[in-house]
Amino acid sequence: MFGNIAPVTKNLVLLNIVLFILTFFLQQKGIMLDNLLAAHYIGTPLFQPYQIATYFFMHGGFFHIFMNMFILITFGSFLERLWGAKRYFMLYVASALGAYLLYSGVGFFQLIEIKKAIGDQHIIAGINGLLKEYGRTDEALAQINHFMYNKQVSGIQIQAIQAYLDKSLSGMVGASGAIFGIMAAFAILFPNTELMLLFPPIPIKAKYLIGGYFAFEVYNSFQNTVGDNIAHLAHVGGAIVGAVIVLIWRKKGQNFY
Repeated sequence: MFGNIAPVTKNLVLLNIVLFILTFFLQQKGIMLDNLLAAHYIGTPLFQPYQIATYFFMHGGFFHIFMNMFILITFGSFLERLWGAKRYFMLYVASALGAYLLYSGVGFFQLIEIKKAIGDQHIIAGINGLLKEYGRTDEALAQINHFMYNKQVSGIQIQAIQAYLDKSLSGMVGASGAIFGIMAAFAILFPNTELMLLFPPIPIKAKYLIGGYFAFEVYNSFQNTVGDNIAHLAHVGGAIVGAVIVLIWRKKGQNFY
């Protein structure tokens, strides 16, 4: 099954699959591995530095991991053989880090405004303490509600606190940022290569398919659609980093083909 996949790509796919299966089985025992390894916003109580390196090996569901691994195998093996394992892995990791930095960087400034709206450092400190103690659990929310009741917070503060909780509890998972970096690199190097869509089954050049996908993600980054849990900014950040790295390599005459 994995015989024709380049070695680094194969190992990345296997690691993602193993962690996905492990997450599923541990969840049955009440251990929420994805809560621990997901990337939280910098400046929130659940953020840990190691999450920057663990989030892109985690996935939120079967369709999520299936699509990411399918795209990774499609483009990753080709680029790994083109560049070699070291450069390929460097671009992959750099794109994943860039995805997180853009995602968390924007969120960091949003958190500053939310904290200003709350306007009470004692309330923020109390919420942070409860989140650190109870984590992403129903008990944490129950304790926070009790804490807010005792503090007699205003209606405006309640709205700001809810926004703060949404940001604090939000955890990003998935290899999509790294994969967008891979796709962006492919589109720059081979813009006229025709790729076959699944639905509808028609060929379309890489520069249009991947470029259109990137534009779609940029557009959705500025929308506030209810129920949309996709980290579109992370996709954009990964694509930007992947594109920049390849453009630098090409400027130095390192086209690798």
